[in-house]
Amino acid sequence: MASSIGLSRFLETETPALSLALDPFNVDALIAEITSDLNDTKNASDLDSSLDRARGALAFNLADARLYSLIGEIKYRQGEKDGAYALFDQARKLSKTEIHALQRSITRAVETADLSKAVGEIDILLRRWPDQFSAVADALPAILSDPDGYQAVLTAIRAEAPWRARLFATLSKTPEGLDFANRLLLDLLGSTAPPKPSELSTVISGYILQKKYEPAYRLFLFSLSDQERKLGGYIFNGTFEPLASGRPFDWQLRDQSGLEVTFATSQHAVEGEGGATVRFLNTPVKGIALEQYVALPPGSYKISLTASARNLKLPKDLFWSIRCVDPAGEIARFNIPEGTYNRQKLSRDFSVGPAACPLQLLRLQTAAIAESWRFRYVGTLIMHQLSIERVPS
Repeated sequence: MASSIGLSRFLETETPALSLALDPFNVDALIAEITSDLNDTKNASDLDSSLDRARGALAFNLADARLYSLIGEIKYRQGEKDGAYALFDQARKLSKTEIHALQRSITRAVETADLSKAVGEIDILLRRWPDQFSAVADALPAILSDPDGYQAVLTAIRAEAPWRARLFATLSKTPEGLDFANRLLLDLLGSTAPPKPSELSTVISGYILQKKYEPAYRLFLFSLSDQERKLGGYIFNGTFEPLASGRPFDWQLRDQSGLEVTFATSQHAVEGEGGATVRFLNTPVKGIALEQYVALPPGSYKISLTASARNLKLPKDLFWSIRCVDPAGEIARFNIPEGTYNRQKLSRDFSVGPAACPLQLLRLQTAAIAESWRFRYVGTLIMHQLSIERVPS
């Protein structure tokens, strides 16, 4: 008998029918089997038979919230919605986090426009069952479109709801969701739970993917702290202060072999030379080291770099490029010279034409197209300041 019960427990998830054959009183196996029947889209469930079996199990398991929820679901599918919701409520009294009763309660709250309640129950669901976010995601537009629902969501994320990051990630996938995400982030500014850099990055990147460049840049500007605003300009943080937030329109540092990039203030840098230090490790270097989105309106500009170098050997060009993101194409580039020098000033004029190019990408990159050991980069480059300024046409 003991071995049959043990084997039944072992099989209850994968093969509930066999598990029940070994132990007819295994309620977990019964719930798994009936749930599987209800979820079978190819074969219609025998609802009356499932109801009788669930009620029979309830006689021996009066405190099992899952059975009340299961009976409620069968009643719901039989069209007895009032009775079904009474059973879901009973399940919730026995277990506040019974997953199916919670999901049905959320659906009902949305349907009856009791959106504050819906958000409260979503919070309960996702705290206990964090993998269920996709199950409630479709309800978000209706909830956020309603003033009470929006305020309830804002209150929850101000209280650091653990599903906060998933909310912004989900909203950032659609144009409608981006507008809600943007509004939530702006309402969080100055609160006790301000926007996190990762949330801002997610939403700004979402705007860029949707080709909504103006609101992307505007959100970046609105999100800057007082300290960060001092670093503003056509290039953000052109002195390479070690304050990188990871947001688009801030420096993006790629993790790649063959070089090391560090940011330092003049007070903490080697020999007092602040800026971005690029150390090449005597290996091939292919691709991009550093980049930042910029938003330059049509006009004439000058890009300038103040840089120092120590024994810098560049077998292929190392250069800054400015590229139009949409449509893709290079606008300008200027090369960084080899050798050893101190605070050399480099500059180049360029223009952004009147044709649509609302977003550009500024990149430091090499011209190497293959990682050949014949082309090894050596030495150190220190970039003290990089700037773009508008000049008369």
